[in-house]
Amino acid sequence: MVKTHESGRFEGVRLFFTGVGGQGTLLATRLVGEAALAAGFHASMSEIHGMAQRGGVVESSVVVGNIQAPIVGEAQADVLVAFEPLEALRALNRCHAQTQAVVNLAPIVPFTVAAGQGSYPDIAHTVAVLQEKLAKVVTLDAEALARRAGSVKAANMVVMGAVAAIEVLPIAKETWDACLQRLFPPKLYDLNQKAFNMGYEKGRP
Repeated sequence: MVKTHESGRFEGVRLFFTGVGGQGTLLATRLVGEAALAAGFHASMSEIHGMAQRGGVVESSVVVGNIQAPIVGEAQADVLVAFEPLEALRALNRCHAQTQAVVNLAPIVPFTVAAGQGSYPDIAHTVAVLQEKLAKVVTLDAEALARRAGSVKAANMVVMGAVAAIEVLPIAKETWDACLQRLFPPKLYDLNQKAFNMGYEKGRP
């Protein structure tokens, strides 16, 4: 679970990211690391597992605060950030009963399913399983919100806005915004900030 000192001071949190190549998982991971460092916390990011080209599964993690191990192992993730619903299900072994999750509900159907070699799980059932297993699940159609912001390519920032809003990381909104401004060139900053803010509103309690 999220580590806190007996005084209530934040001690640390483990975030596990999962998605499909092309969804911007790596950029989202970097945003958390940079925001944590900007807020004065130690942060370490794991190596990426999987195939980053479009269609392959991508997994990464960020450990923030006074936690020694940089890798998020089985049943260790305090926060699950899933850019695709089926990948959220697959990552349940990384979670524990107090894990909070942010899940993009827009599916990316695997090639095998598209080729008629399998079926894609019912999304409502997927959400029900996640809600049964985890302490809190925030769901959103990040692609639809990103499209409203100006480009579906900003869906990862919609998800990250929701992550910021659940407040497992004691990072001020202004710090997130400053990191977005550093990550994106001026011509892309407004779009991605708008997408982030839409996710932030969806993720607020």
